[in-house]
Amino acid sequence: MPAPRSTVRRGLTAVAALPLLALAATACGYGSQAKDDSRANVSATGKKLSSDTVRIGYFPNLTHATALVGIQEGTIQKELGGTRVESTTFNAGPSEIEALNAGSIDIGFIGPSPSINGYTKSRGKGLRIISGSASGGVKLVVNPDRIKTLDDVKGKRIATPQLGNTQDVAFLNWISQKGWKVDSQSGKGDVSVVRSDNKVTPDAYRSGDLDGAWVPEPTASKLVSEGAEVLLDEKDLWPDKKFVITNIIVSQKFLDAHPDVVEAVLKGSVSTNKWINADPDRAKASANKALERLSGKPLPQEILDPAWESIEITDDPLAETLRTQAGHSVASGLLKEPDLRGIYDLGPLNKILQAEGLPEATDAGLGVK
Repeated sequence: MPAPRSTVRRGLTAVAALPLLALAATACGYGSQAKDDSRANVSATGKKLSSDTVRIGYFPNLTHATALVGIQEGTIQKELGGTRVESTTFNAGPSEIEALNAGSIDIGFIGPSPSINGYTKSRGKGLRIISGSASGGVKLVVNPDRIKTLDDVKGKRIATPQLGNTQDVAFLNWISQKGWKVDSQSGKGDVSVVRSDNKVTPDAYRSGDLDGAWVPEPTASKLVSEGAEVLLDEKDLWPDKKFVITNIIVSQKFLDAHPDVVEAVLKGSVSTNKWINADPDRAKASANKALERLSGKPLPQEILDPAWESIEITDDPLAETLRTQAGHSVASGLLKEPDLRGIYDLGPLNKILQAEGLPEATDAGLGVK
């Protein structure tokens, strides 16, 4: 049964009222609490590296497929030998950045907005982006009875996950490109931008409170299963149809102290990505098995299949697109001009890629000197 309209509106209002400081770092998450994932899929065996353990954070989300599959299949653990993986799942970017800053995790899979925010807040001392992980997987889905063309979006109520998050910034930029005006803080203007937690959005759509949503997978495919239609795939707005949705970051302190462990995790990531791209059907099943383990239930096939299809797994951090996303945040008034020089340290990744005979990744001039 659809949620009562008043209940949904209270949920949307509560999300919209959250302060920008807490939300500006949020990626495509589903809340703000961390959950311990203590189940080790593969036992640590072999020679121990310079640390007994490495603590890895990620979201139980398909855009974090590298972590889902790499931990589920033991690919990352294999490269670490006797150094044990301890993994923790998060529901939003701010809590993962807080955990990294507090030393509760060492390495994290996370979106571009929290990566930028965490780097700038620490004045370049807290973290480094050391690899890419995923591209794409974001769509504008709409009620086809109310919106039939892109121009029909004007005057409608469209959800984004959170104020200042990656999808929110992308939608605000798209609105600006259309020549429409919206106040970035309130979301009011030629389009009503409704900041709605991804868990709330499907109920709000069903109840009629929303006309559509600019959201990541699998929320987009969930809405399509509810009768929405894809009006725009964000990848079509980017050169080569690629843009970063998930990075791998590391605590600068941990990188300095344990470069061998960081390199081993990256070897595991590259191996995982190679397997995912070589056998996407088995990898999809593995990712869904991991989601079932973490959340208690797998994604239905009608949601899993299109969601998986729209996400590209890649080692490339797509640095130029992160620079562009930061510029969109500045233009929207959600971020002061950041100094991102040094945010990337791709040396360890490129060493691995070179050994594998793969093209090296570039940092768009934002790498460490």
